[in-house]
Amino acid sequence: MNLKDYIARVDNYPQEGIIFRDITPLMADGEAFAEATNQIVEFAKDLEVDVIVGPEARGFIVGCPVAYELNIGFIPVRKKGKLPREVIEVDYSLEYGKNTLTIHADSIKPGQRVLIIDDLLATGGTIKASIDLVEKLGGVVVGCAFLIELMDLKGRELIKDYNIKTLMEF
Repeated sequence: MNLKDYIARVDNYPQEGIIFRDITPLMADGEAFAEATNQIVEFAKDLEVDVIVGPEARGFIVGCPVAYELNIGFIPVRKKGKLPREVIEVDYSLEYGKNTLTIHADSIKPGQRVLIIDDLLATGGTIKASIDLVEKLGGVVVGCAFLIELMDLKGRELIKDYNIKTLMEF
């Protein structure tokens, strides 16, 4: 199955000059979504992962079924002001702006083996911020998995010290 057949291209979104890779056709097709999920599950099994971390919102969509299939927990990374209990936070840059990410301060136990999952690796800012949050709490990031990697944005360089799995490259 060619998963790229299930990714829609949207030009000039969310702003002029950006090519948005839309995963909703992949999510809408049960067979394609299961295939993508299963590929990441196999990657996670090899890494002996204890917990999945995913940044909002598409990291939830991709990470939760993987956590479910592995019978392990899922921990959300959210934008500032979205988590109700004590958090730690980190500022980061996006491909077209800046933001702050947070995680509950008690969500990762020291030494836990963490796989960070998101839909897309672009500049790497969101994932690097997620890595920083996990490591501040004593977690061990054993890998990062993505449906898509945008090669021209060189996000891999920012997280090159980590085991990386991408299912599609554009």
